Amino acid sequence: MIVTVAFTNGFQFAVSQKVFSFWGNIRVQHYQADKPSIAEELPISKNDTVLKVLQADKGIKTVQAFATKYAIVKGKESIEGVLLKGVEKDYDFSNINSFLQEGRWLHFSDTGYSSEINLSAYTANQLKLKVNDKILIYFIQPDGSHRVRPMMVAGIFKTGIEDYDKLMAIGDIKLIQRLNDWKEDQIGGYEIFVNDYRKTVTVNNALFYKLPEQWNCETISQVYPNIFDWLNLQDQTIVIVFIIMIIVATLNLVTCLIILVLERTQMIGILKAVGSPNLTIQNTFLYHGAIIAVTGILAGDILGLLICWLQQHYGLISLPEDAYFISKAVVKFQWWHIALIDIITFIVCFLVLLIPSLIIRGIRPTRAIRFE
Repeated sequence: MIVTVAFTNGFQFAVSQKVFSFWGNIRVQHYQADKPSIAEELPISKNDTVLKVLQADKGIKTVQAFATKYAIVKGKESIEGVLLKGVEKDYDFSNINSFLQEGRWLHFSDTGYSSEINLSAYTANQLKLKVNDKILIYFIQPDGSHRVRPMMVAGIFKTGIEDYDKLMAIGDIKLIQRLNDWKEDQIGGYEIFVNDYRKTVTVNNALFYKLPEQWNCETISQVYPNIFDWLNLQDQTIVIVFIIMIIVATLNLVTCLIILVLERTQMIGILKAVGSPNLTIQNTFLYHGAIIAVTGILAGDILGLLICWLQQHYGLISLPEDAYFISKAVVKFQWWHIALIDIITFIVCFLVLLIPSLIIRGIRPTRAIRFE
């Protein structure tokens, strides 16, 4: 049970942190009804009042502007469609440093826009591109025309999340502003990182009522519900696994305890013959059973924590990243989880111990002494 909880919590944490690292915990942008999760935004002007509201919230760590635009990247032999995510010069790349596989993150220009771009490993492989390769990017305009920009691949990243790796690229927000004929203070929205990801919903709900009417805020779990719904299914899986474990363990305990009583039938008969009351004999079995249960729980704790420690330090268990979004199983547990598992296990064991104590009441001394 300890291993199951630790691995499931670790899996949920690792995948959700990947999603948060790329898009933040909350997205603030112009309100658009029925807007797809991945689509270009309507422009909004930077608003000092909104920024003050966001920065005044103690639950918010950082606020970063962004904008997106669809583009077609032409490689040496083929083309691929991407959604270019434009970021500002002060963008905090430390959140996604772990995704960088080759090269570096793009450099920004003090004058004009940067002509560098970061592509995903999937896009780079499809187009047979490497770091420092020159490419052409075609941007389709609303009127059907297209604009071409020469760019250089500064670095290649891989998140392990298919929705990102097959579509996303990172560039300069100034390029998107110029292509869309936006003003310098117009952006697609803000991505917000919170101090405690577990309070994302609380922070989002508080912001919703503080923002102007034309602004909207959504948690990333609302933007990408398919990923988070899949993660939440793991909680149901844990419950099912626990129920199966408890049923199997209970059946084994009952069988072993009944055998233990049968082996001690003569001893029970002798104790009753010399005047020992049923309660005394029952307490003897309960006492020794409790010792065995506690010993087993402690041994299980040690073994479970040892497995978690080995996985955490050596990564013995690998996973196909294409299917699970992570390459190695991640371990994450809280001490109250272990305490709760131990308490529930002891209670179940103790309740099961009551079964042989009831059998003891029905044993007759005369028949028990002759029992073989």
